[in-house]
Amino acid sequence: MPKTAVGLFENPGLVEGVVREIEALGFPRTEVRSLKEPADFDVTGVMSFPEVEVDLMRELTRIGATRGESGAYAEGLRRGGALVFATGSDQKVADAAVLMNRQGAALVEETNGGEPNVSGILHENATFVRDSPVQTGRTRGRGEGACVFVW
Repeated sequence: MPKTAVGLFENPGLVEGVVREIEALGFPRTEVRSLKEPADFDVTGVMSFPEVEVDLMRELTRIGATRGESGAYAEGLRRGGALVFATGSDQKVADAAVLMNRQGAALVEETNGGEPNVSGILHENATFVRDSPVQTGRTRGRGEGACVFVW
């Protein structure tokens, strides 16, 4: 089964270095992707186009993210963050997730009220899942930001 590590970075300036380090792990360039708002976009940003957000959320749910997690990743992009995706074998994806966490991937969790939770923003109805390292179709180490989706 294919696996993809996904990391949300609140500082998009880190992403190019993270991508280079992941590629140095032996990932083909075609299996590592990043998505962020261009700094010089004339409108209000890429995420202001509904089809971009819909495509992102569709891709995330296709690889195993819940709707709430997909919304949290999209919200992270809207707030100026960046996403990194690395798809590959079990060990390479696990190594990429460790690298993303070491570089500061934000902890993204789902809340029980349908509103996503991104680290740094507290929601009063949050149900945290840190104590459960394996969830349906995804894994995350305790307190780590990058998530590995199995699809």
